[in-house]
Amino acid sequence: MDDRKTIIVTGCSSGIGAHCARALKKDGWRVFATVRREEDLAPLEADGIEALVMDYTKIDTIVTLVDEVLKRTGGKLDALFNNGAYGQAGAVEDLATDVLRVQFETNFFGWHELTRRLIPVMRAQGHGRIVNCSSILGLLPYRYRGAYTASKYALEGLTITMRMELQGSGIEVSLIEPGPIASKFTANALIMINRNVDMEGSAHAQQYKRQLKRLDGRGPVSRHKLGPEAVYGVLTHALTAPRPKPHYLVTRPAKQGAFLKRILPAALFYKLMRRID
Repeated sequence: MDDRKTIIVTGCSSGIGAHCARALKKDGWRVFATVRREEDLAPLEADGIEALVMDYTKIDTIVTLVDEVLKRTGGKLDALFNNGAYGQAGAVEDLATDVLRVQFETNFFGWHELTRRLIPVMRAQGHGRIVNCSSILGLLPYRYRGAYTASKYALEGLTITMRMELQGSGIEVSLIEPGPIASKFTANALIMINRNVDMEGSAHAQQYKRQLKRLDGRGPVSRHKLGPEAVYGVLTHALTAPRPKPHYLVTRPAKQGAFLKRILPAALFYKLMRRID
């Protein structure tokens, strides 16, 4: 009988998800790692991880994932780490509403769909951990990241409400709020802004030129950017601590930004945030 703790980790083709899936496996967890594309299964399977295809925007893949994992575990699951997401860059006025909907399908509605299908399992067994990887942009506004910021603000509200509602059930719920982490996130954001935003025809055309330098690697790199192992450090606490925290801020910019928002007058704080490129 396999007595390892079990966890689903989403968004494992690269970055935070890939690192955390492998680290959890090394630390003795039975890991079910999800990817959107079949070609991303093999690298995870080569490391002994049970990899499955799941796309947050396709409910049938969520249903199939839950059914398959519970079949393999005998109907049990110890933890869920929602992580798979992308950032749609662009000024709010330049984003079609359908583009915003897709951002929410991936970063918010799909997370809710997967989570609510697993809560009854955790309730029945009397324990469980749900950890949602949010962002410092779920707490602070940032120009030209309105769609992503909105999806993370929504996630923050839903997650903390769920945490309160599940109190006493044995299910613990936490948010991880990273700042800059080394990953393919900015490369994917570059793809999405080119796909969905008419930058040359925008009133923000000049600002977009500066934004593109950040996304394509030509601009300055934050000296405070950390590797995904920084996220894993707090994830392990959220998964194993007797009293996990509701919020885990990761990286110095995230901690500084949250602190300044608490102590500064709103007008001054937003003026400061407008200066950040």
